[in-house]
Amino acid sequence: MPNLGIDVLFKGKNFLRLLGGLWAAVRISLISVAISIALGLVMGMLMTSQNKILKAVFRVYLEVVRIMPQLVLLFIVYFGTTRVFGWDLSAEYAAIIVFSFWGVAEMGDLVRGALISIPKIQYESAQALGMTGLQIYLYVILPQTIRRLIPLSINLITRMIKTTSLVMMIGIVEVLKVAQQIIEANRRTSPNAAFGVFAVVFLLYFIVCWPISRLAAYLERRWS
Repeated sequence: MPNLGIDVLFKGKNFLRLLGGLWAAVRISLISVAISIALGLVMGMLMTSQNKILKAVFRVYLEVVRIMPQLVLLFIVYFGTTRVFGWDLSAEYAAIIVFSFWGVAEMGDLVRGALISIPKIQYESAQALGMTGLQIYLYVILPQTIRRLIPLSINLITRMIKTTSLVMMIGIVEVLKVAQQIIEANRRTSPNAAFGVFAVVFLLYFIVCWPISRLAAYLERRWS
């Protein structure tokens, strides 16, 4: 059986370093997701307003996020703005800003879609019962919106965790960066290390993302 190079992970603290890199990626994802959910809920509700100017601004924002690759945004925020404005911005803060910028737009569009998917009869029935606008949102619209939203937002979380692999391009020592360092350090003694190390990285991402994906599928089946 050929040597797969997994043995290099058990030299010194290599495996602990790999887990530390994974935590760096997950930490950026969790912070970005929390910001995205909070601001995305507000943005989604504003996107359903009748204000044409507000709707146009959010539409442009959403299209910019969808067209512009996240890697380009990372370079603009970390390398571009720091030189133009002269501020001291860490790579991790730059990554959180970019992923939050992306996540808020995606989350806002999900909220907008969930809100407009609720039939108008729900609003009319609630008004016929004498409920105020605030009561309609709190007791009728929001529970149904959240029910539609949770499976979709969980999928957004998994996408964000996987996309954080790009942050290595601005110098953050996340799991892929650590994997490359381990492979480079053992190039002579373990020439096949790349296969084994990246296979373990794949497994780590799978362990993190698979339960989240299963939760989304379970909620979708239960609430369908």
